[in-house]
Parts: sequence; structure tokens; C-alpha cells
Amino acid sequence: MSTLHFKTNIKCNGCISAVTPFLSGIKEIKEWNVDLTSPERTLTVEGVEINPAVIKSALEQAGYKAEQI
Repeated sequence: MSTLHFKTNIKCNGCISAVTPFLSGIKEIKEWNVDLTSPERTLTVEGVEINPAVIKSALEQAGYKAEQI
């Protein structure tokens, strides 16, 4: 199991609802969450053999940006 962190422009629970179908559709992801209290709005993704480009692409499809940190 590996953990990746991304700086995002996700700002609220509505944004989280918007990205949920995109992230939940990635079979390598076992769990994910966004820290809305962090200035970087950190997305933490846990799973097996996660490709950071796939996460970034999924967020872009949902209309958001992600930068791996």
C-alpha cells in the first residue's frame, strides 16, 4: 500500500462531491480524503500501485487541479 499527497484547488464539500465519482472510479485507490483546513487543500490518496498522473488527470476531468507534493 502506498500513500500519495497532492496540493489541490478543492475548496469545499461541494467540490469533494464533484470529484468523488472521478476518484472513486480508479480501482487502485483504496481510500482518499481532502484536508479542507490545510492551505494546500491536501488530497491524500492510499492504494496499490497508484499512478500520480492518473490522479491528476481524474481531477482535471472534474475541473480541478492537483500537484503532487
